[in-house]
Amino acid sequence: MYRRYGRKAGRGRKRAVRILLVLAAAALLLGGLYYFLRTRTVTTVYVEGNVHYTQEEIEEMVFNGPLARNSLYLSLVYKDKQITGVPFIASMDVEVLAPDTVRIRVYEKSLAGYVEYLGQYIYFDKDGTVVESSGVKTMGVPQITGLSFDHMVLNEPLPVEDSEVFYRILTLTQALTKYGLTVDRIYFDDSEKMTLYFGDVKIAFGTDGLLDEKMGLIQSLLPELEGKAGTLSLENYDGGSNFRPIFKPDA
Repeated sequence: MYRRYGRKAGRGRKRAVRILLVLAAAALLLGGLYYFLRTRTVTTVYVEGNVHYTQEEIEEMVFNGPLARNSLYLSLVYKDKQITGVPFIASMDVEVLAPDTVRIRVYEKSLAGYVEYLGQYIYFDKDGTVVESSGVKTMGVPQITGLSFDHMVLNEPLPVEDSEVFYRILTLTQALTKYGLTVDRIYFDDSEKMTLYFGDVKIAFGTDGLLDEKMGLIQSLLPELEGKAGTLSLENYDGGSNFRPIFKPDA
């Protein structure tokens, strides 16, 4: 009888020890989880690269889920993460600056211009590939008019007759950026001559010849034309110092 009782008591003590070990491990795990969540809760956020969306909108996209405010979790999930279903955004990356501070880098899709089609703004990249169709007009992206097409498909090039026009658009917009100029609209006529619209000022640009020289001239003349409406003709500009641009006010 004594031996049987001693065996039972020994088994009971072992079971109690196992229970205590499990409880201690659980307490340690919960304590670690509490520390992990509390010390890495994001309170300060920096957002870079966003144009189409405000910082608040970017934060709403990122901080979505039970662990979304944890900096370590964010750095793992948003490591050059490709974004789908969000117009204009290609990917986002979260960098941990401190346990409670992160920097969100937004990489937006490259836009060369847009056309209006069936009540939508159709945005395309440097190759003419349609990257977004939206009901929202984006500031800073020029409207392109004069292009002819009868349909469009997302992620495919706009079906225009001469695809070289997209290279011309890219070259022109790069030159505009170089000279700090923001154009509202670029029009291509049937002979592929261009007209640039800066507010109420139209510039008959002609072809791509002497691109840099014409841009420098526009840069110097636009301040003088502020508040005016009319057409400035640069079609016959030959780069010579004797050229006198003609500005014809609207009637």
